[in-house]
Amino acid sequence: MLANVNATRMELLRLRKRVALASRGHRLLSEKRDEISRRLIKIARQIQPLRERVEKELLETCRRFMLARATMEPEHTKAALEVPTKKFSLAITFASVMNVKVPQLTKEIAGEIICYGFATTSGEMDAALLALERALDSLIELAEKEKQARLLATELQMTRRRVNVLEHVVIPELHETIRFIFDKLAEAERDNTSRLMKITDIIRA
Repeated sequence: MLANVNATRMELLRLRKRVALASRGHRLLSEKRDEISRRLIKIARQIQPLRERVEKELLETCRRFMLARATMEPEHTKAALEVPTKKFSLAITFASVMNVKVPQLTKEIAGEIICYGFATTSGEMDAALLALERALDSLIELAEKEKQARLLATELQMTRRRVNVLEHVVIPELHETIRFIFDKLAEAERDNTSRLMKITDIIRA
């Protein structure tokens, strides 16, 4: 690589500009890496208790439905849940975190989840449906956090690779090339000085 470098002052100036640019890029990417790490740690701390809450709420929902089935006739259970009156949709928007687009989920719900008469249903069915509604809220929040964490983790890995390449490959190679050119120019300067001195000696002789 160094053998093919033009050892000129113009090349030296160009490489020094590249070093300055690479160093600035390294600094900015390092700051981005640190900020993404901070955000990722914050989200990770939220995910664990949220996941535990979701598991607890889903277990409670299943328990309530089992109790409802045990206290109701099968045909009454089927009839109670056959025609839902609650409509659910999910709106997805995106926010920018260190130039990473992360999703934000917002539920849109209309109607009531309890969609049956009370003559042939038990209170356990009411409790089961309300527990399911609570679990759904937690599930949406968990899905949002986990997706954000995956996207930020991917970006963090890419940013770390770029920082490492700049720090351990690009910038050291540029410095090595600059030293090579500087030494070549210094050598050429010494040769010129030596020739001038010889010419001076010849003229004086």
